[in-house]
Amino acid sequence: MLREVTATRYVESLFSGGSVPGVVEADDLGTYVVKFAGAAQGRKALVAEVIVGELGRRLGLRVPELVLVDFDPALGAGEPHQEVRELLDASGGTNLGMDYLSGAADFVAGEFPVDPVEAGRIVWLDALTANVDRTVHSTNLLVWPTRGVAPPRLWLIDHGAALVFHHRWAGAEDARGKAYDFRAHALGGYAPDTRAADAELAPKVGEELLREVVGLVPDAWLEGEDGFATAHEVRDAYVRHLAERAALSARWLPTGFPSAGELSEADRRRRDASRAGRPAWLQHVPDLHGRR
Repeated sequence: MLREVTATRYVESLFSGGSVPGVVEADDLGTYVVKFAGAAQGRKALVAEVIVGELGRRLGLRVPELVLVDFDPALGAGEPHQEVRELLDASGGTNLGMDYLSGAADFVAGEFPVDPVEAGRIVWLDALTANVDRTVHSTNLLVWPTRGVAPPRLWLIDHGAALVFHHRWAGAEDARGKAYDFRAHALGGYAPDTRAADAELAPKVGEELLREVVGLVPDAWLEGEDGFATAHEVRDAYVRHLAERAALSARWLPTGFPSAGELSEADRRRRDASRAGRPAWLQHVPDLHGRR
């Protein structure tokens, strides 16, 4: 099971993500970024975080430790934003925490070197789990530590948008062999060796490993799912879907990635189009990365 901790102090909210996670300190003296059960994305986002994150860890990728966080909404009484207080009030009980990597930097495509083998393994996991949220505009990758290690170490975060099939179980069977749209993937410019990743990883994603991973999801996050009588039935459905998708990897394996130059040119065109829509007085204001 995932470790269980109790939040002892609510530090701050993070508005960088759509789910508005928060930083908390816990009774194990650890600090965690918490995805709250009361967020608009709902419990399925937490299910995806657990399944994809823990699957990635077992396949040898770096994922910050995930823990179950018991949260008392009273800890957030001093939160100044009403909408965040409402979120905290709706999140009493079990939530999902991710180890806070102090000093980590956001990965920016093109600004850090990435080995094609590692890139291929990350892309393969994203393709298997239909992760639509690791793009050049929202990489959901951290670099940590940022000094003294070369090449930099990538850590995978924020998998709540993966497993898109579980939002419509009736069509899940048709999605098992569906191709993965990798055109804007954050690592697409690093020549990801997805064929090597497939040869290594696909044989590992079998029923035994998947039952271990899916078994980490709390029953309460699976119960009441339309079309299923019990949480056990829902677990079986996740295992079945992912095992069969792994077996069909030849149908969805991403290949033919755009080059770094092609990605750079596409990014330039996007910036030019954005700049063209600005009023005259904003034409020369740099963007968030200092580019004009």
